[in-house]
Amino acid sequence: MSTAPSTAAPSVRRPSRAARLRRALPPWLLLAPALITLGVLLLWPMIRVADLSLQKFRLRHLLRGEREYIVLENYQKILTDDHLWLTVLPNTIGFAAVCVAATMLVGTVVALFLNTLSTPWRIICTTAIMVAWAVPALTGTYIFVWLFDPHSGFVAGVLEWLGLLEADTVNWWNNRWAFYGIAALNVVYHGFPFIAVTILAGLMTVPKELYEAARVDGAGAWRRFASVTVPTMRPIFAVCLILSTIWDFKVFTQIYLMPGGDGSNRSVMNLGVWSYTEAAGQGHYGMGAAIAVLLTALLLVISVVYLRTLLKEDDL
Repeated sequence: MSTAPSTAAPSVRRPSRAARLRRALPPWLLLAPALITLGVLLLWPMIRVADLSLQKFRLRHLLRGEREYIVLENYQKILTDDHLWLTVLPNTIGFAAVCVAATMLVGTVVALFLNTLSTPWRIICTTAIMVAWAVPALTGTYIFVWLFDPHSGFVAGVLEWLGLLEADTVNWWNNRWAFYGIAALNVVYHGFPFIAVTILAGLMTVPKELYEAARVDGAGAWRRFASVTVPTMRPIFAVCLILSTIWDFKVFTQIYLMPGGDGSNRSVMNLGVWSYTEAAGQGHYGMGAAIAVLLTALLLVISVVYLRTLLKEDDL
């Protein structure tokens, strides 16, 4: 009587822990230089700032090498200060929200326009707008200060020529809304080229067949943008939003260099300027560090909210 051959599959030998470790080690070795660099340049300074925010650290402590820990007292003073809630935080959040929205809008419109041009004209126009992005914030801010100078600025001269106002009668820098309006123009002017070029790069990868199909279905320009461009470009829009938010929340140079933005006019302070004036201006290094930690925490919270809201489909 013959017996049926065995059909049992041969057992698969699982790799040992040492083999799995040898397989996983090379990628980490390749990443090690970058991780070490990030740790030295970013992580360690952040730890030092967080540690400093828990101390009453002034110039005498710096000279004597002393540490005086007061734990959360700096944070308590900041969070119970009306200046934070009535001036600094509204300035920071409101200014960033306006700048992000305006930068995204202008950058998207410019990218859509560039995408309709022929290749030579697209290269010429892209190069031209990138000049604005290449100009340092320091130089660009002084240009806007000159443009809106109430005595001899270009804007004041044009308005006087049009008969709308007389020069020297309006000081833009003393008004909170006018101050931040000028600062927003400055930030948007220097920020939209990066957004435009980034979105343009994404637009050039969208298959033209999708637009042709939408056009055959009778979709207009706006409908094609909402139904084809936005869903396809969602990851790029999300990255641009996050980067713009981070940049615009931590704007410092454009505010500090404008008249009154260095702390002399407390009604136009944002978190960055408040942190700097407390630390470098008044020598309250612990208080300045605590404000910087709060700004970093606010940026992290907003970035996480953006990621959860815009990327919940795991597009990236």
